[in-house]
Amino acid sequence: MPNVFDYLSWRADVPLWVSPFNEVDNLILSELIYTDFAGVVPEDGSAVSLTEARDRFFALHDRRRIEDRTAYSYTARAPFLMDAMLGGVRFAGLRIFDYEAVTDKDETAQFAAAAFLLPDDTVYAAFRGTDGTVVGWKEDLILSYRSHTQGQIRAADYLRRLGAMTDLPLRVGGHSKGGNLAVYAAAFLPAELQARLLTVYNNDGPGFREELRLLEGYQRIQPRCRSIVPDTSVIGMLLESDCPRQVVKSSAAGLVQHDGFSWECGPLGFVPAEQTRTGTYLEKTVDNWVARQDDATLRSLVESLFTVFEATGEETFHSMSTKKMRSAELMMAAFRALPREKQRELLAATGKIVTSSGATAREMLNPSANE
Repeated sequence: MPNVFDYLSWRADVPLWVSPFNEVDNLILSELIYTDFAGVVPEDGSAVSLTEARDRFFALHDRRRIEDRTAYSYTARAPFLMDAMLGGVRFAGLRIFDYEAVTDKDETAQFAAAAFLLPDDTVYAAFRGTDGTVVGWKEDLILSYRSHTQGQIRAADYLRRLGAMTDLPLRVGGHSKGGNLAVYAAAFLPAELQARLLTVYNNDGPGFREELRLLEGYQRIQPRCRSIVPDTSVIGMLLESDCPRQVVKSSAAGLVQHDGFSWECGPLGFVPAEQTRTGTYLEKTVDNWVARQDDATLRSLVESLFTVFEATGEETFHSMSTKKMRSAELMMAAFRALPREKQRELLAATGKIVTSSGATAREMLNPSANE
């Protein structure tokens, strides 16, 4: 089914001043930031052309090894976007600057961002989503009980600094957690910088706790926010966002729909869809369970769960999966080493999620029972 690579082929010779920047262009840049631009984009703040970035990146990284990674990582395809983008005039003049990437286990922060200077004289600030690291996924779950994470604070600082560097109109976006970071960063911009925002894109990323959504800065940017989700979204349904939601068709099923490369495109935008019953079911199940937990319980569960994961000594879930037996043994030992009350808490949480799932199913099958 047609995806962003097909779109780039179709729109290769259509410049932005003929067909303005749209939702698919946004996803392309939100996926491109999954590329490791370390050693590619200068650290002195100067910009590098897309051609230079592509050539420098593949001088440092072997194409075949990256292709091999696509079998287990949907974000591994991101660098190949540069080839497709350079196939025509639409993005050929793009320049990349202000790349920053940090993974800090002690702070529980996984953060990366870059600024893209577009041929239409606008700047798109892209925030990277979860990259498969254990610390990255831990930070995602922390969103359930904390209004401000270290990654969000870094994102706000980054966008504020970028806004001071240029007087051009700004777009902001990201995929997965990157979408959450984009909205958060935009919400904490000073009002005068918020006035320069064109659109803020959250591509299947989590929403926010109520206390943050009530803030004046968050309310000011809502008219310019866009939430884009596949028809069976899970990650994009976590917490509330208040952003207008656009549902798009995906060629994948279930959780794999989170892969932005599976979102179907036409020449002018995404193929529209409606949320499936499965998507509604998953959203209600998660919402029902989270709503019943207090912050202290959620924090305890996350810390216990990741104590088990971190016992493997592996930095990514993929590396755990390549050492299944060893990882399983270490995780089981770590679980047994937890205090008895923590063990019971984790087991009880699993049971409650199953119970919530059953309650959601009954509610959907017989909605009149709750009237």
